[in-house]
Amino acid sequence: MAPAHLTSGSHGRLPHVAIFPFMAKGHTIPLIQLANYLRHHRLATVTFFTTPGNAAFVRGGLSSGDDDDEYVNAVVELDFPVDAPGIPPGVESAEGLASMAAFVAFTDAVSLLRPQFEASVAAMRPPASFIVADAFLYWVNESAAVLGVPKVSFFGISAFAQVMRELRNRHGLCSVLKPGDVDDDGYPATLAVPEFPHVRVTLEDLMATFGEPSAVRMMMELDGKLGKAIEESHGLIINSFHGLEAPYIKFWNEHVGPRAWPIGPLCLAQPASATADARPSWMEWLDEKAAAGRPVLYIALGTLAAIPEVQLKEVADGLERAEVNFIWAVRPKNIDLGPGFEERIKDRGLVVREWVDQLEILQHESVRGFLSHSGWNSVLESVTAGVPLAVWPMIADQPFNARFLVDELKIAIRVSPIDRTMRGLVPSEEISKVVKELMDGEAGAEATKRVVELSTLAKETMDEGGLSWIAVKEMITELCATKNDVHEKEEANYCKQDV
Repeated sequence: MAPAHLTSGSHGRLPHVAIFPFMAKGHTIPLIQLANYLRHHRLATVTFFTTPGNAAFVRGGLSSGDDDDEYVNAVVELDFPVDAPGIPPGVESAEGLASMAAFVAFTDAVSLLRPQFEASVAAMRPPASFIVADAFLYWVNESAAVLGVPKVSFFGISAFAQVMRELRNRHGLCSVLKPGDVDDDGYPATLAVPEFPHVRVTLEDLMATFGEPSAVRMMMELDGKLGKAIEESHGLIINSFHGLEAPYIKFWNEHVGPRAWPIGPLCLAQPASATADARPSWMEWLDEKAAAGRPVLYIALGTLAAIPEVQLKEVADGLERAEVNFIWAVRPKNIDLGPGFEERIKDRGLVVREWVDQLEILQHESVRGFLSHSGWNSVLESVTAGVPLAVWPMIADQPFNARFLVDELKIAIRVSPIDRTMRGLVPSEEISKVVKELMDGEAGAEATKRVVELSTLAKETMDEGGLSWIAVKEMITELCATKNDVHEKEEANYCKQDV
């Protein structure tokens, strides 16, 4: 439980920000990075909200370095509901859920944290200047209104995906295409997005947010709550930058709203961690490959989508066929990749069955390609590291990201299932073909050239005076001014009543 009074620093001149992520690593990591950025650059002190089951991960990510104690981020643990319906006992993170139905039940259970959260924010000293909350915590809007504190939403998807989601709903695009519609070649039919006719999407792209068919109705209801939470916020934080997504950021701010602040890529905002006494074994393995002049492919397919064992065995076989050097962060950790696989590939492949520092791996000089599910955090980490991608979208915003990376940015190659749908099997031959093209082919070379250019832009935008740096400062100034306006109105109303 939270203490009676929460103090995050005594530096009265700085804003005091409450940050509350949704309980999933992919949602939490960028907000940890934001917290460290605000503290590292003396822009704000932070109180970070989580639950006991996630607290160790959060504290491990919130760097302390050599900064003064007054700037160190405070962590408040809110007790997770006991015996919440539809959720396995002890699960406090979305990674522990097995279905979309359980995911919806999880978001409902998280809303039960509201009384604790409001009490804790009310106890913050100095008082909260504003709240940053994940859009999945849609109920925080009401909490912020009760507390009289401005609230800005964080939604960890690309500006492109955010705009496509808005236009999908605005034009009812899901009803334009019908299940089973195909083109002349027998592949899923596409339609042009009205405001961006160069963008063509399939019904599956549009519906991926809602998960498996049995969960569509529940996920549509949740999606509506997310949209309302963003719409009624004082702004939207986007983990992106103008050099990557300028047309879509501009469209959102001019035609949708609320005001979006692109303040990324936040993975570059993370201060360098202290050097560990011993390097992880996989980093030593990468050092050996770099010394031998052998480029490496990194494989990570996300933490939320459950990939069948039969599919992962196809991936293993494809990597073996391709004869490339690779490091694979495989999940689940106890998966069987086929008899003798790891022994046969031990000279050129490494399978890692534990949590790894993905950004550190991507930044290693030996890593020259990334086979990814195209989750947005992974995309940004690959872009900032200057590493091209092979994209294999599976759920949520991933198909939008994949289309953007392949068709517009041209920094990725698409992995295609047999039937060109996201749920179809990807055979080992396809895996082998795509990774060989990425690592050794002409398309891979062109993608590398483009992503290196974007990597330079990403670093420039996060430097002091860059566009993302400016956006962070503008956001803080505007939200703090909003807080002052609210208090002035409250005081004026009180004076009128007193008279």
